[in-house]
Amino acid sequence: MSRRYYDDPGNQRRRDGQPERYYDKQGHSHDPYAIKPEMDTDSEAEVFVPRQPQSTTILADYDGTSIAHDPRTSLNREPYPAWSSDRQIPLSKEEIEDIFLDLTQKFGFQRDSMRNMFDFLMQQLDSRASRMTPNQALLTLHADYIGGQHANYRKWYFAAQLDLDDAVGLAQNPGLQRLTSVKRGSGPRSNSEKSLNAAHDRWRQVMHNMSQYDRLRQLALYLLCWGEAAQVRFIPECLCFIFKCADDYYRSPECQTRPDSVPEGLYLRSVVKPLYRFIRDEGYEVVDNKFVRRERDHAKIIGYDDINQLFWYPEGLARIILTSGKRLVDIPAPQRFVHFDRIDWNRVFFKTYYERRSFLHLLVNFNRIWVIHIAMYWYYTAFNSPTVYAPTLNTKPTAAMTWSATALGGAVATIIMILATVVEFTYIPTTWNNTAHLTRRLLFLFIVLALTAGPTFYIATVDSSSNQLPLILGIVQFFISVSVTILFAVMPSGRMFGDRVAGKSRKYLASQTFTASYAPMSRTSRMASIALWALVFGCKFTESYFFLTLSFRDPIRVMVRMVVQGCNDKYFGNALCRNQATFTLTIMYVMDLVLFFLDTFLWYVIWNTAFSIARSFALGLSVWTPWADIYTRLPKRIYAKILATGDMEVKYKPKVLVSQIWNAIIISMYREHLLSIDHVQNLLYHQVHSEVDGRRILRAPPFFISQAEKDFKGEFFPSGSEAERRISFFSQSLTTAIPEAIPVDAMPTFTVLTPHYSEKILLSLKEIIREEDKNTRVTLLEYLKQLHPVEWDNFVKDTKMLSEELDGKSPFSEEKSGSRVDDLPFYCLGFKSSSPEYTLRTRIWASLRAQTLYRTVSGMMNYSKAIKLLYRVENPDVVQIFGGNTDKLERELERMARRKFKFVVSMQRYSKFNKEEQENAEFLLRAYPDLQIAYLDEDSTGIAAGGEPRLFSALIDGHSEFIHQTGKRRPKFRIELPGNPILGDGKSDNQNHAIIFYRGEYLQLIDANQDNYLEECLKIRNILGEFEQYNMSNQSPYATWGHKEFTRPPVAIVGAREYIFSENIGILGDVAAGKEQTFGTLAARTLAWINGKLHYGHPDFLNGIYMNTRGGVSKAQKGLHLNEDIFAGMNAFGRGGKIKHTEYYQCGKGRDLGFGTILNFQTKIGTGMGEQMLSREYYYLGTQLPIDRFLTFYYGHPGFHINNVLVILSVQVFMVALVFLGTLNKQLTICQYDKNGVFLGPSGCYNLVPVFDWIRRCIISIFLVFFIAFMPLFMQELTERGTFRAVWRLTKHFVSLSPIFEVFSTQIQTHSILSNLTFGGARYIATGRGFATTRISFSILYSRFAGPSIYLGMRTLIMLLYVTMAIWIPHLLYFWISVLALCVAPFLFNPHQFSFTDFVIDYREYLRWMSRGNSRTHANSWIGYCRLSRTMITGYKKKRLGHPSEKLSGDVPRAGWRAVIFSEVLAPIAMAILFIVAYAFVKSFPQNGVQPSSPFIRIAIISLGPIVWNAAVLLVLFLVSLFLGPMLDTCCAKFGAVMASIAHFLAVVGMVGFFELLWFLELWDASHAVLGAIAVIFIQRAIHKILIAVVLSREFKHDETNRAWWTGKWYGRGLGVHVMSQPAREFLVKIIELSLWSSDFLLGHFLLFMLTPPMLIPYIDRLHATILFWLRPSKQIRPPLYSLKQKRQRRVIVVKYGIVYILVLAGFVLLITLPAVFRGQLHPSCSFCSSI
Repeated sequence: MSRRYYDDPGNQRRRDGQPERYYDKQGHSHDPYAIKPEMDTDSEAEVFVPRQPQSTTILADYDGTSIAHDPRTSLNREPYPAWSSDRQIPLSKEEIEDIFLDLTQKFGFQRDSMRNMFDFLMQQLDSRASRMTPNQALLTLHADYIGGQHANYRKWYFAAQLDLDDAVGLAQNPGLQRLTSVKRGSGPRSNSEKSLNAAHDRWRQVMHNMSQYDRLRQLALYLLCWGEAAQVRFIPECLCFIFKCADDYYRSPECQTRPDSVPEGLYLRSVVKPLYRFIRDEGYEVVDNKFVRRERDHAKIIGYDDINQLFWYPEGLARIILTSGKRLVDIPAPQRFVHFDRIDWNRVFFKTYYERRSFLHLLVNFNRIWVIHIAMYWYYTAFNSPTVYAPTLNTKPTAAMTWSATALGGAVATIIMILATVVEFTYIPTTWNNTAHLTRRLLFLFIVLALTAGPTFYIATVDSSSNQLPLILGIVQFFISVSVTILFAVMPSGRMFGDRVAGKSRKYLASQTFTASYAPMSRTSRMASIALWALVFGCKFTESYFFLTLSFRDPIRVMVRMVVQGCNDKYFGNALCRNQATFTLTIMYVMDLVLFFLDTFLWYVIWNTAFSIARSFALGLSVWTPWADIYTRLPKRIYAKILATGDMEVKYKPKVLVSQIWNAIIISMYREHLLSIDHVQNLLYHQVHSEVDGRRILRAPPFFISQAEKDFKGEFFPSGSEAERRISFFSQSLTTAIPEAIPVDAMPTFTVLTPHYSEKILLSLKEIIREEDKNTRVTLLEYLKQLHPVEWDNFVKDTKMLSEELDGKSPFSEEKSGSRVDDLPFYCLGFKSSSPEYTLRTRIWASLRAQTLYRTVSGMMNYSKAIKLLYRVENPDVVQIFGGNTDKLERELERMARRKFKFVVSMQRYSKFNKEEQENAEFLLRAYPDLQIAYLDEDSTGIAAGGEPRLFSALIDGHSEFIHQTGKRRPKFRIELPGNPILGDGKSDNQNHAIIFYRGEYLQLIDANQDNYLEECLKIRNILGEFEQYNMSNQSPYATWGHKEFTRPPVAIVGAREYIFSENIGILGDVAAGKEQTFGTLAARTLAWINGKLHYGHPDFLNGIYMNTRGGVSKAQKGLHLNEDIFAGMNAFGRGGKIKHTEYYQCGKGRDLGFGTILNFQTKIGTGMGEQMLSREYYYLGTQLPIDRFLTFYYGHPGFHINNVLVILSVQVFMVALVFLGTLNKQLTICQYDKNGVFLGPSGCYNLVPVFDWIRRCIISIFLVFFIAFMPLFMQELTERGTFRAVWRLTKHFVSLSPIFEVFSTQIQTHSILSNLTFGGARYIATGRGFATTRISFSILYSRFAGPSIYLGMRTLIMLLYVTMAIWIPHLLYFWISVLALCVAPFLFNPHQFSFTDFVIDYREYLRWMSRGNSRTHANSWIGYCRLSRTMITGYKKKRLGHPSEKLSGDVPRAGWRAVIFSEVLAPIAMAILFIVAYAFVKSFPQNGVQPSSPFIRIAIISLGPIVWNAAVLLVLFLVSLFLGPMLDTCCAKFGAVMASIAHFLAVVGMVGFFELLWFLELWDASHAVLGAIAVIFIQRAIHKILIAVVLSREFKHDETNRAWWTGKWYGRGLGVHVMSQPAREFLVKIIELSLWSSDFLLGHFLLFMLTPPMLIPYIDRLHATILFWLRPSKQIRPPLYSLKQKRQRRVIVVKYGIVYILVLAGFVLLITLPAVFRGQLHPSCSFCSSI
C-alpha cells in the first residue's frame, strides 16, 4: 500500500495492530457492520449506543503512553485532528469508513472513488469541526448538501414538486397523481402557498428527526454519486434526481436484504455512461473510428442546460421512459434506481431554449433598453420636428396634432415589445409552461397599440379648429403613452401577465428557483443602485435634449420641405434627385438616434467612476484618504488585523509577534531578489543589547522610525520597484475594514485549483539564451534583464556569493584583481560553470519573470508558508514543546499547512508530456512535494479489441512512490471515467475532471499565468471570513426556531483584485494592464456594491459546496461557454448566491503583450460575448431582473460591447450622411449669412447652414465618446497613486499613440461580436504567444487584420476623401486620424516596422505571399487566406481525401442562411443602392448646359467591366492550360504559377484601366471620380458577396481544384464525381478571386505607401522603439547580428526590390498626377464616351 501523505512512522504501530481493511486493494476479509437493516431506523439512541465503546478502543495509545489527556499531541498525529474521539464525535472515523464500504457494495462504486470521497468528506468534517462542535459540523454540512434552506437538493425537490409524489406526508402515490395535481390547479392561490409551506415544515421535521448516522449516510451517498458523475456534474438537478432514486432504493427492503455485493464500476456503467454517451453524441460523431465534431450549431445541440432543465418540472420527469416504453414515474420510487440502465435517454430530452444565431436576441433580452432609448428619442424628436407633420410649409401644426404625434412614442414602445414577444416565441419551445403567458402578453400588447396609435389617425383626418375633442383626445393619448412607456421600461417582460419571477403559482416555482432567486440587496446597496441610475438617466435625458435634440431642430426645419430644382435623369426623370434632401435627412435621423444611445454609456462611465471613487474613499483605499502615515502604523495594523489575537493569552509583546511576520515578508522579498542585502538591513527588526540594563531588545526597522522625515524612499527600496509597490499595497490594504482572523487550527481548509494544458512549466536554457526566430532581435534573458535591472543585479551578487562559498573562498576576501573580467559570465548569463545547479538558478530566475506555471506554483505555495508562519507566531507554546528540535517543529508546522491548504494542478496532458515537460513536472513535485497533480491516464488495452480506450482521472503528489521502470509515479487515486472528458473548449472540462480532488470548503481558481506573494497570503483567513461562515449559529438548521438563524443568502463567490505584472513592458502591456485595472477593480468595486458583479476573474474564491452542488465552477458546452467563468457567476447569481468583491487582497496576473496576442485576447472576449448573448442566462437575466439591477447588469457586461458596436456604427452612418450632404453642398447653391445671421444671398439658394453646425456637434459627440474611455484609468491612478503618476501615465499613453490602438481595438471587438452572431465558429489565425519584441511581417499582419478592420478602414477612407473635397471643415481632421487608425494601427505597433531594410524585405515577402500556392500547396499564401475567409459562408464538403493541404483549413460549421442573407446579401445591396443614388444625384445636373447621359449606364459599365474582363481572360487561359498544361507540366514545374501570374497581372491592369476610364469620362473632375469609385467599390463588393453566399457550393477541404485550374491537370486530383462540375464552379470562384486579388494587391500597396513617409525621418526606428517599449535609446535592443553571407543576401534583396518598389510607387503617382496636371489639355473626342 502506498503511504498516504499524512502517514508518519510513529503511526505505523497502531495501524498495523488493526486490519487495514479500508485501503487494501485485495478486497476486505472482514466487515463488522456488513448489513444491519435495523441500523437504518430513525432512533438516534440505537445508532449511538452500540457504537460508543467501539470508538474509544480504536484510539489505543501509540508510544506506550496514553494520549487521551494531552490534546495537543493527539491532534498532531491524527489525519483528521478535529474529528477525534476526545471531541464527542457522533460517529468515529471507522464507522464512517463502514458506511462508505457498505454503499460501495450496494451500488457498485469504484474503490478508488470511495477512498477519494471518504477523504473528501473527512476533510470537510475536519475543516468544519475545527471551529464548531463535531455534531454541529455534521449537521451544517448535511444542511448545505441535502436538507438546509439553501441546499440545492431541497430546492430542486420542491421545484420538481416531488413533495406531491413522495411519502413525506402523504401515502405512496407514484405516477400520474403528480401530473393531475399540477393541471388541476390547487384551488385559490393561498391554498397552494399553504400547502407549500406545510410541505416545507414537514420536510424540516423529517430532517430534524433523522439520526446523525442517516445524515452521514446521505452525505456519503451524495458524494459517491457526485464523485463518479464526470460530465453529469454539469447537470446538477439530474444529479439530484439520481441521488434521490439511489436514496429511495437504499432505504427499500430489497436493497437491505440483498446478500451479495454488486460488481465494482456498476454505477459508472449503468447510470453515468448512458448519460455521458448522450451528451457526447450530441456534439460528436464517429468517422473512420475517430470522433469528429458534428456540424451543428447550438440551436440543434441538446446541451447540458437543456438536459438539466428536463429535471426541473414534473412534466419533464414524466418524459423519462424505459426501452420497454414504460415511464419511470410509473415504477414505485424505491425501484426506480434499478431501472436506470434501461432508460432510453435518446427519447427523453429536447431543447428547452434555442440559441439561434441572430441579432434578435438583443431585442428580446434587452427590450427595456430599446424601449427607454427609442421611445424617449421619439418623444424628443417628434416634438422638435413640427415641420414634418405641419399641413403646409409655412404653417404650424395644430396643438392636437403636436400632442398626438409626440404621443406615438408609446406606440413605438409597444411595437418594440410586440416584436420582442414574437421573436421570443422562436427561442422557446412551445411546450407546457411557456406559450400561455406569451400569447396573453401578445394580445394585451395589441390592445395597447390600438390605444396609443389609433387616436392619431382620427386627429390627422379631423379638422380640429372647430371642436375641442381632438385636442382632449390627443392629451389623453399622450398620457396613456407616457404611462405605457414607463411600464414597459421598468417592468421585466418575464413578469408581465403571468409572473415567472414572483408569482405564487407552483407552475413557476422551478424557473423562480433556478433562474430568478436573486439574493436580496441591503438597504444601502439598493439606495446606491437606484441613485446611480437616477443620476445617469437624469443627466443623460437633460444633456441629450439640449445638446442633441435642440441642435437637430434647425436642420430638420430647413431640410424637411427642401425640393431640389432643375435636376433630371434619363430613366428616372426627377423622381430620385428631387428628394435627395429627404434621403439625407432620414440618414441624419438615424445618426442622431445612434448618438442618443452612445450618450447613456458616456454618463454611465462618468457616474460609475464617481461612485467607485467615492466608495474607495469610504473604504479608506485612496492615497488621498486623510490617514496618519500608513507605514508608521503598519506594525499595529499587522497585529490587529492579520494575527488572530482575540483568542491569544498575551504572554508576548505585540512587537515580538509583529517582528516575526514583518521579517518573514522582507526576507521573502530578498529571496526573490527584489531587495539587496543593504535594503534588507534597513527594513528588518534587529535584536540589540539595551544600553540601560544590557538585556537584548528588539529594535524596530529604521523604515518605520524614519517615516516622520519624508525623504525615506531612496534608501529602503529602489524607487518605482516591485518591492515598493508590494509593500505600499500591503500597508494601504490594511487600512480598510477586513473580517477578523480566527486561529490557524480553526480556519477552514481550502484548495487552489489551476488548470494547465500546454503552458510553459519552466523555461529551458535554450529558450532563455537563444533568439526565438530570425525576427526576434533579442534573447529572452537580455530582454528580462532590461526590464528588471535591479533584480538581475541582486541575483548576480547572490550567485557570486554562492559560487565563492562552494569554491571554498571566503566571499569577503580582498581579491579584487581581474574580478570584473571574471564576473562577466555572471552578468551576461547568471552562471559561470554550466553545471545544472547554476543553470537551474538562471532558469528559475527567468521563469519567475515570465508567464510560467513555475511562477504560479511558487507563488501559490506561499499559502503554505503563510499558514506555517502564522501558526508558529500565534502559538509560541508549540515552539517551546519541541524545544530546540527544529526538524520536529518543522514537521508539525508542515502538518498544519497540509491540513489547511491543498494545491491541485490539473495537468490534462501529463501522461502525454514529452521528455522535457516530464522533467519539469517532476522538478515541480520535488521542489513542492505537497503539490498535487491531477491528470488523465489512458489505458489503451481496450483499443485492440475494437473498444474505446479507458480513461482515468488520476492524482499524484510529491510523496507518491516513484516507479523507476516507467519513470512515472504511482497514483494515489485512479478513478475511471465514462469516456474522454474533454468535450467542450477544454478548460472547464479540465477543471471538472480534477474537481473531485479538491479538499475542504473553499476553492480558489487560478490560471496558469498568475502569481502570489507571501504578504497577500497572510490575509487568507480574513478573505475566507468574507464567506460569512466563521460564526455559525450553534442551533440546529432543522430546529423549529433554530432554522431561522440560517436564512442569510449564502456567499457564492468572493472576488479579488488582479495586479497585471506586465504593465511596465511598454505601451501595449500598459494598455492591457489599464483595461484590467479599470474593469477588474474600478468597475468591479461599484458592481459588487450594488450587487451587479457577475464575472469572476481568476484570483476569486468560490464556495466549493455551493458551486459544486449547482453544476460546478464553470460551464462547458463547446463554443457557447467560451468565457466559461462568467457563466458560473451568472449561474450562482440566478440561483441566489451573493457575489462579493474585496479590495484588500490581490494576486498577480500576466497578460499577453504583443499587438496580435492582445487582439486575439480581445477577439476571444468579443466572440465570447457574442456567445453569451445567445445564451439562456442572458435571456433570464434580461427578462427577469428588476430595472435597476437590469441596468447594472446590462451596462456592466453586454452594454460595453454593444456600445463598441454602436461607436463603429456611428462612424459609418455619419460617413454616409456626410457623403449625401457633400453631394448637396457640391451641386447646389448654398445661402450665405454674416455673423449676425443676416441673409447675404444669392437668390434661389438652399439654406444648409444649420446642417453644418449639426455636423460639428456630431463630430464633438463621437470624439467625447472615444475620449471618455480614458477617464476611468486616469481617476483610478489619481486615487491610488496620486496626481503626478496619473498625469504622467496618461501623457505616456498619448505620446505612445494609445488612442489609435483604442480605436482599432474597438473595431476588432465589434467585428468579433458581429461575425460571431452571424457565422459563429469563433476562430482566428493565432499569432503565437511570443514576446512583444518580435517583428511580424507585413503579409501576416495584412492577412490577420484585413477582414476585421483594414477593408472597412479603406472604404471609410475613400468616403472621407470625397467628404473632404465636398465640405471641408477642420473638425474632419479627427476623423482622418480615426479612420487611418483602422488601416495602419497593426503596422504602427509592430516593433521595428520602420527599419528600412526590413521594410523592403517585407515588400518582397508580400509579393511572394500574393503569388504563392498556385502550382504547389503553400501554408502561407494569399489563396489560402482567401479560401479560409470564404468558407465561413460556403462551409466544407464532408468528404475528406487526406491531402496535406486539408490541415490548413479549420473545422467550422456552415453559417445559417438567415444570418447570411442579412449580412451578406441585403446589407451590401442596400449600401450599393445608397451610393448609386448619391452618384446619380451628382450626375443629374446639366454640365455646360448639356444634360449628361444616364449615370446608371456609366456606373454599370465601370463596375461590371472588370468582372467581364476577368471572365474573358480566364476563359482564354483555361483553354490554354487545358491543352498545353498536361504536356508542359513535366518539363516546366512552374507552368501553373506562370499562368496564374499572367491572369493576376491582367486583372490588375483591368481594374486600374477601368478606374482611369471613369476619371476620363468624368472629364477629370476628381471629386466626381472619387464618388463614382465609391459607388463602384460598393457594387463590386455586393456582387462578390452575393455570388459567394448564393451561388457557390461547399468547398473542398484541400486546394487541389485551384491547382488543377492553373495547370490544366484535372485527372488524378481525387475529385471523383465532381470532376465534371468542379471546373464550372472553379470558373466562378476564379472570377471572384481575380477581383479580390487585384483589390488586395492595390490595397496592400496603398498601405505600404502610407507607411513610407515616416521612413524618411532620421532615427525613426529608435524613436519608434522608444514609444513602443518605453526603453531609453541607450537601453534599447541591439539590431540583430548577421553573418557576412546573410548581410550580402539582404543587400541584394534591398537593392533589387527597393528599385521595384520605387518604380511601382512612381507608376501609381503618375497615374494620379498626370491627368490632374494636364486636365486642361486632355480632351480626346470620343462619340461612344459622350454617350455613356
